[in-house]
Amino acid sequence: MAKIFCVANQKGGVGKTTTTLNLAAGLAKIGQRVLMVDLDPQGNATMGSGVDKRKLELTIYDVLLESATVAEARVKSAKLVDAGCSYDILGANRELAGAEIEMVGLERRETRMKTALAAVVDEYDFILIDCPPSLSMLTLNGLCSANGVIVPMQCEYFALEGLTDLVNTIKQVHANLNKELVIIGLLRVMFDPRITLQSQVSEQLKSHFGGKVFDTVIPRNVRLAEAPSYGVPGVVFDPLSKGAQAFIAFASEMVERGKKI
Repeated sequence: MAKIFCVANQKGGVGKTTTTLNLAAGLAKIGQRVLMVDLDPQGNATMGSGVDKRKLELTIYDVLLESATVAEARVKSAKLVDAGCSYDILGANRELAGAEIEMVGLERRETRMKTALAAVVDEYDFILIDCPPSLSMLTLNGLCSANGVIVPMQCEYFALEGLTDLVNTIKQVHANLNKELVIIGLLRVMFDPRITLQSQVSEQLKSHFGGKVFDTVIPRNVRLAEAPSYGVPGVVFDPLSKGAQAFIAFASEMVERGKKI
């Protein structure tokens, strides 16, 4: 049965989508069966996986409104198949923004994602959900369906403030909607050891959260930033780059953590 993880942070621009894509590709590269769910109306994770969001016939929008199943809506990317690290993609586009409003009056609005994923949970080892940078009905659906949350964060002062908000949100969802939900770990991304503040914040995180901080650190890396414009994750775009190597190491660490959940 798949481990379902949300990649979430209420602060924008912290590398959620980059983390989701490269973790999915890294897991696929080491032989795991992966489904990547794009829950952000911007559809960046869809495009970054080599799928044109404008040409999708079915998306996560149709799944949430129960007019299609996950099995019907998921697609594969030819670019990822050719690269040997293919994962299934449940894509998103601008239509998804309308789902927020349409779902307000519906029954089971917080658990529609959970219900949909239950039908395919035995087909995968990992299901990764890329959440939008806000506590919306979409994010709530992701959190209600997940076993845990992976929190990518930069080692900067404002990131610590955002983390406090996220931890409180996760506690509320755990208490009221999903008793399984926990923080799997904090992933330090865009890390530059030359910046003293980043090293200090990193040490603060480790002293406060202990084992919840992943051992792997994702360095600031130009090749990871360039990859989306080519429609592939950095792990595929330049497998030998420091960023790609870090994500493959992170994928291995996630497999080990997944065994303990």
